[in-house]
Amino acid sequence: MSKVSVGAKRLLVGRPFRSDTIGATRLRKRIALPVFASDALSSVAYAPQEIFLVLSMGGMSALAFTPWVGLAVAIVMVVVIACYRQNVRAYPSGGGDYEVATVNLGPNAGLGVGAALLIDYVLTVAVSIAAAAENIGSAIPFVHDHEVLFAVLAITGLAAVNLRGVRESGAMFAIPVYTFMAAMTGLVAWGLFQVEVLGRDLNAESAGFTLVTPDGLSITGLALVFIVAKSFASGCAALTGVEAIHNGVPAFRKPRARNAAATLGMLGVLAVAFLLGLIELARRLDVKIAENPGAQLLGAPEGYRQKTMIAQLSEPVFAGVPLVFYVIMGATGLILVLAANTAFNGFPMLASVLARDKYLPRQLATRGDRLAFSNGIVLLAVAAAALVIVFDAQVTELIQLYIVGVFVAFTLGQWGMIRHWNRRLGHEEDPAVRRGVRRARIVNATGMVLTATVLVIVMATKFLSGAYIAVLGMVGLFVVMKLIRRHYDSVARELDDSSWEVVLPSRTHCLVLVSKLHLPTLRALAYARATRPDTIEALTVNIDTADTRALVREWEDRGIQVPLKVVESPYREINRPVVDYVTRLREQRPRDVVIVYIPEYVVGHWWEQFLHNQSALRLKSRLLYERGVMVTSVPWQLSSSDGRAEQARDEPIVGRWREPEAQ
Repeated sequence: MSKVSVGAKRLLVGRPFRSDTIGATRLRKRIALPVFASDALSSVAYAPQEIFLVLSMGGMSALAFTPWVGLAVAIVMVVVIACYRQNVRAYPSGGGDYEVATVNLGPNAGLGVGAALLIDYVLTVAVSIAAAAENIGSAIPFVHDHEVLFAVLAITGLAAVNLRGVRESGAMFAIPVYTFMAAMTGLVAWGLFQVEVLGRDLNAESAGFTLVTPDGLSITGLALVFIVAKSFASGCAALTGVEAIHNGVPAFRKPRARNAAATLGMLGVLAVAFLLGLIELARRLDVKIAENPGAQLLGAPEGYRQKTMIAQLSEPVFAGVPLVFYVIMGATGLILVLAANTAFNGFPMLASVLARDKYLPRQLATRGDRLAFSNGIVLLAVAAAALVIVFDAQVTELIQLYIVGVFVAFTLGQWGMIRHWNRRLGHEEDPAVRRGVRRARIVNATGMVLTATVLVIVMATKFLSGAYIAVLGMVGLFVVMKLIRRHYDSVARELDDSSWEVVLPSRTHCLVLVSKLHLPTLRALAYARATRPDTIEALTVNIDTADTRALVREWEDRGIQVPLKVVESPYREINRPVVDYVTRLREQRPRDVVIVYIPEYVVGHWWEQFLHNQSALRLKSRLLYERGVMVTSVPWQLSSSDGRAEQARDEPIVGRWREPEAQ
């Protein structure tokens, strides 16, 4: 890289960390909470709204079910968090539900969990960022008019921050997350205090509208049951992000499992309180959220632009202090952006585990300069940005794809934990420990029943609305990962074949490629002769007859001892005649090895690459497929490359030679 590109990288990412400093990047609980729990916490900014929005399809009568739907979601959340507090203690290595399912249910179940979670992490970023654009757009019209652009820029910025490392990104996110927690606490507490204690008549801006069904008909019976079930499925989006703490246990400080379990407990208390508090406050202020405001909200003014639930609650609660309204909306939008940070920590870590198990490309298992899994971060950002663009940053459309994957992981993970406890009971003899194991098994069994029920409801109510896309994505990713594993296994078998015997070549034949008789060619000839091959010859391709004749004359005039072979190229190609000639040599002497020396320029500036053709690179890539052929590049450094050499000497040392200690 040039000095400019290296400087830009250091400005964006920071100076690299040594591998032996990874322990210093571990997180305290107060930093781990905003890093890993921001997704679940921020979901209260859109999960209650989605409950109201879906119930609006049933008209005013359906809104009576909002507290019961919210309570059902809260119960599932409490049980799932209780289950994961046990999971982090039993499997603290960072594999999460993937490890639990693989160990207890088999590789295919584990791979299914891995595929489901990877897809859901991508959707987490897309939904969170789209919801952020929607909330900020309620306060800033410019963002509302350019939601897709805002979302893509937010994803890019978030990826850049995460490339700087988990500890530094956590410190950056702590203040906004804690600000949001304070904002939600203040909004719910002060709002309910005014209504319940002070007796003030607070009303949302939509309180005076009449909510009707899209077709104006009343909905009862099975149709109403379906709408309530669908609202419950949408509200269960509040559970996303819980599994990220299990996947991120290695990022915690010791004792890791205990700290992760404590963070899960704090997350559960806060998320349930915010979820139920906002639903109750929205009921008291008579908030109405419609999927189609123009058709469903009677009494709304012409061109009415529906605001988010948080905005409709904040305006009347803090009517006398407009600055607080903007603070709340800013904090809500910011935490929704930062909520994607949960996925930016969970996705790369899970991808690295899958890569180590040979289910994903190995590049995803390596850490970058800042000890973060940089390749996974970039991959997640690209995939999420593509989703945002395709679905036009619409939360209602994206959320139909959402939570399928996470509940597949929840269900298989709890099933695996039941197997884990059964196996533990099989060899545990201490009565006290056995009682504890039985209690743990009951908790995980309850969690499996609840999450499986939610999964069935989600599939029944959302499949045709878009969930099928997520299902197809999981199946496709599962198949791709199986094929990647098959490839790696095939390569390993081929490279480890003990039946292969090393047979030395009978002779070595050196072939030096020549275009002109200049210094790079002379260096290549010298290097080739220094290897003392059995035979050596120079090869040139006749593209221009006059130039070729001049080269032959100069060759003879200089008295070069290496014979020069000329091959014809009637179609002015270079690569094919050379490859054909090498192939003929191999056919004539199959036990010989052919070493092809290719002189090439080394330039220092990126723009110089365009001024020299890349025929050497193309020829090397073609010759690599020929058996019994070795390719040797002979570099000639042009003067512009001197600066690059100086820069390379100034860069941080990746590996260092250490003198052996005296005995």
